[in-house]
Amino acid sequence: MKHPDFKPFPREEKDPHYLSKLEKVTKAYWNDPALCNFGGCKYTYGEVAANIEKIHILLEAAGVKKGDKVTLCARNTAEWAIAFLGINTYEAVVVPLLADFLPESINHLVDHSDSVALFTDKDIWPALDIKQMPKVHGVVNITDLSLFWTDLEKMEKAQTDLDKNFASKFPGGFGPDSVSYPTDNDKDLAVINYTSGTTSAPKGVMLRYECFSATIDYGHRYLPNSHEDRIVSMLPMGHIYGLTYEFLYPLCGGVCVYYLGKTPSPSLLLKAMKEVKPYIVITVPLVMEKVFKSGVAPKLKKLGILLKVPGISNVVYKKAGEALLEAFGGNIRYFVMGGAALNPHVERAFKKMQLPYTVGYGMTEAAPLLAFRCWWEYAPGSCGQAVDCAEVRIDSEDPQHIAGEILAKGTNVCSGYYKYPEADSAVFTDDGYLHTGDLGTVDKDGNIFIRGRSKTMFLSANGQNIYPEELEAVINSKPYVAETVVVDRGGKLVALVYLDQKAIDDAKLDPEAVSDIPEEIRRASNRHLPGYSQIAKVEIVTVPFEKTPKMSIKRFLYS
Repeated sequence: MKHPDFKPFPREEKDPHYLSKLEKVTKAYWNDPALCNFGGCKYTYGEVAANIEKIHILLEAAGVKKGDKVTLCARNTAEWAIAFLGINTYEAVVVPLLADFLPESINHLVDHSDSVALFTDKDIWPALDIKQMPKVHGVVNITDLSLFWTDLEKMEKAQTDLDKNFASKFPGGFGPDSVSYPTDNDKDLAVINYTSGTTSAPKGVMLRYECFSATIDYGHRYLPNSHEDRIVSMLPMGHIYGLTYEFLYPLCGGVCVYYLGKTPSPSLLLKAMKEVKPYIVITVPLVMEKVFKSGVAPKLKKLGILLKVPGISNVVYKKAGEALLEAFGGNIRYFVMGGAALNPHVERAFKKMQLPYTVGYGMTEAAPLLAFRCWWEYAPGSCGQAVDCAEVRIDSEDPQHIAGEILAKGTNVCSGYYKYPEADSAVFTDDGYLHTGDLGTVDKDGNIFIRGRSKTMFLSANGQNIYPEELEAVINSKPYVAETVVVDRGGKLVALVYLDQKAIDDAKLDPEAVSDIPEEIRRASNRHLPGYSQIAKVEIVTVPFEKTPKMSIKRFLYS
């Protein structure tokens, strides 16, 4: 593919507010589709705006004030997006939780966040316990804005008379001129995003309105979009990667967003791509690696010797790239991957196929981008260059040759962790830089290369964070388990388990029962783990894991 004649606009002294952008596109495209459930309901910009105002009416009736916390926990749908915008434009703080969190974790985090209201769906609500959320006064069904529960007569009446109250609020009718969203709140808290569902010391990342304005404006300048474009949303919106770049960034640019709901099957995904014809695919490397290995590599392998002939090889790879782009709808201008490094073998093939791919770098604490480069400037193996709304440095005496921790600060970087000051003091340097926990180098052109990760987090295929320590805590609680290390093998979670031989001897188990232990551990553990972090296999190790002087397992020996 040829390099486009494109140069991004320089960053303004103050980033345009994303709610100002939303207001502008809403007024401009009032009757056009904005948010759609693939194969289901479609909402125009005007309908989205009307529902936002109805949510404002409900929140006001519930006594919610600016700065109060409101949890949003539901499956990915257009209604989820509308609920987010309703809470966000009301200037309450949105607490998005992953729908795959266990019910007890959701109960705990709603309470920990001090949420006074909850927006959820009919699949999640029955498993929750309102008694564990004592500060909540109303639970709203995102599908139709009905109430699952409330202890406020005023809120119940407001819901019953919602359409009447809406008409009274806009006696002259509701139209484009009725839309006005707040933009004088840059430094105010907008979102608390929990990076874990754990009940012990949960980390709620605090992101301001300006964090989103900065990263969305960066996207509009480096990945320009327009009202002619469409996008398919696959990543969980309870995660900042999906929330920012598959929802707010496209919608605020006038793009129509299509939601697939739960993690789609390959056939549904391809069907959606062919029908929607998106301009961009936002994903994680594992997804693209699977696409390559299952769909492209077998066809290339059949051609065998032809790939060794230089001229013919180039043609073959180019044709393979064109076929892949066509499978994704034929309108793709960008494949953007983040969260992990791309397999070098796959990356070399993508380069030969002339795919418009790039790999960025970021984290929840940066809403989420810290490094990126457009595909025609992207240096293979890197994660791009520092975004212009953040300062990124390598903590090394020789950053080009000696890896050091990647540190960052900027408009898009979080304020810290909610009700967790000890984490704040540990994660920020004295001069205000965020410790990313990742190791990297930077070349003379500013390209950043990840050289290692001091953090242990895995990223699932659909973009969800998996913390092995949490899984290990569950597995270690099972009978006959002495200690555990969870590793990621090709996208599957494998638990390496050292058994408690004394417990087995004391139980006087016969050989057949002993042989059943690994599968029993796996099944028992998975009953207590979210769907995205299920253990695929348990392998027994015969010697204890090697330890550091502090008796921590040397995890890197087993990855």
